[in-house]
Amino acid sequence: MEIDFLQYKVRNGDTLTSIASRLGMTGEELKLFHNSHCQKMDKVWFENLNEVKNIYVPTNFKTETQKEQERKNSFPSTFSKSFLATTYSVNETFESPFQPSVTIDYIIELALDKNKSTDQYILSYSQNDFKSNGNTPDDKVSSLSIACMKSIMPLEFIVNDKGQITGFADHKKITDTFTRQRKDLEEFYVGEVTQNYMDSFERSISDETVFLKQLQSTLLFQTLLPKIDWFQRKKNWKEPFYFLQNSFSVQCELNIEQLNDDENSVLTILNGKITELCTPQEIMRGIKFKDSAAEPAQGNIILEYTTHTKNKNLLQAKASVLLSHEDEFIHQHHINITQGSI
Repeated sequence: MEIDFLQYKVRNGDTLTSIASRLGMTGEELKLFHNSHCQKMDKVWFENLNEVKNIYVPTNFKTETQKEQERKNSFPSTFSKSFLATTYSVNETFESPFQPSVTIDYIIELALDKNKSTDQYILSYSQNDFKSNGNTPDDKVSSLSIACMKSIMPLEFIVNDKGQITGFADHKKITDTFTRQRKDLEEFYVGEVTQNYMDSFERSISDETVFLKQLQSTLLFQTLLPKIDWFQRKKNWKEPFYFLQNSFSVQCELNIEQLNDDENSVLTILNGKITELCTPQEIMRGIKFKDSAAEPAQGNIILEYTTHTKNKNLLQAKASVLLSHEDEFIHQHHINITQGSI
């Protein structure tokens, strides 16, 4: 058992305050510490230590301020190249009362570098091994959709020092790549449906603003790239989140809970609740109506981050969004992002 205290032999002129000051404590803190470690007959109650022979003192005393600083130091405080690992396994589940639930799994590969000339981070992103409900999609539309996205990967994003995507590193490169790759895709995927889908895909990626929003509004990117200052928050705050891809962001009130009981990892949990007045129909359709919401949507978002205590690396991230109306759920989405590949 580790001993975190020792006996100090009281000298002439010593007081609780004089001994405590040399330890970085107050006299009251030293008195409480001594009394919690000594026998009942040896407890002290007064500043004067006449007839007191020994005082129990801590070997490594920390003030409440120091303890709080140590706690804060165990959580990420700045965005760096080490925050993200190179590979994560992703599991997503979509649930709705109107259709069967769907589970998808895939692997994402990341490379984060810093542009020395602009001092901006460049994040390279790609995904593979896509499965739906445990199986590799074999229907034409799904396989074409996956093939089109894979043809333009890796995608390269600009990420600011807060850990947020602000744009594409080279949008023209994305569109030019698809133009070249489309010829090969058309040799394998034929038919009018295929042509229409590729035309639609090409239009969606050609508008830089629209394509960026499509990606930023996914639960994946909202969860994978948290704002680094979240980890240092203590009070409640408001922040917008997307509850559905390609919809609009909705203002939420968030609170934070942090646990660092584990020696090597710490857990940050964010709980958010919709505060903006909008209807479920508005969110589902992605269009705000002119009239105020008579029956506002109810919604919650939960984000959980497990980070390494020392290198602040993201080990695991989980998120759930629940959209409901009059206490009846209309949409649920869960995501689990785990470091490494399965």
